[in-house]
Amino acid sequence: MVDSVYRTRSLGVAAEGLPDQYADGRAARVWHYYIGDKRARTDEYRTWILSLLHDHDCRTVLDVACGTGVDSEMLVEEGFSVVSVDASDKMLKYALKTRWNRRKEPAFDKWGDQSDQRLALRNIAGMVRPGGILIIDHRNYDYILNTGCAPQGKNIYYKSDLTQDISTSILWVNNKPHMVTLDYTVQVPLPGESQLELSKFRLSYYPHRLESFKAMLVEAFGGNCKHMVYGDFQPYTPGQAQDPCYFIHVTRRTT
Repeated sequence: MVDSVYRTRSLGVAAEGLPDQYADGRAARVWHYYIGDKRARTDEYRTWILSLLHDHDCRTVLDVACGTGVDSEMLVEEGFSVVSVDASDKMLKYALKTRWNRRKEPAFDKWGDQSDQRLALRNIAGMVRPGGILIIDHRNYDYILNTGCAPQGKNIYYKSDLTQDISTSILWVNNKPHMVTLDYTVQVPLPGESQLELSKFRLSYYPHRLESFKAMLVEAFGGNCKHMVYGDFQPYTPGQAQDPCYFIHVTRRTT
């Protein structure tokens, strides 16, 4: 007998085939409303990412876990060649819809070499050329594991005006953190109606600590890299007064 059951998915989501509700159509619809389109991106994020890519002379971008394609659309508009991939076909349908609606624009009518896309999916790290950079972020799991809750602060990525609440749970196995679960409660407008629907969904993540994840990145590059960490778009210093909500790793291949 057990005292309780720990659910990694939202209620109503199939027990098999989905690690969480990310790939479910309902979550994709809520996510689409939650993050909005490219106009909902914060100016700070847009300026930071574009400046970083231009500084490193990047021209081709592989947008992994692109979601609804908000960043991909923004980067295409800025002149980058973009390949977008995501584990959820429901998420990708929003990106494909945007691409179809803008198919008459030259930048959105370049499909590229499919063999290169397959190669990119097999080995992302191999796509980073000498002088190129890999940008990857994650939440401040160090803070979450130490305090039991997410650090307080604005959402640095999205200017969402939807009423929301996010609660945090941590699953420990053999005294080691095994999973962090975020329960989202969002008020979503119903199609064709003015009233709002209260929608809930759950996402689960592995809680990578900053230093261990940094070591994994350096190992992936065989040590031939320079690594920097940003906290909410600012250079991060361990022990600083302000706890960032997100860590952003920038790894530059040297050889």
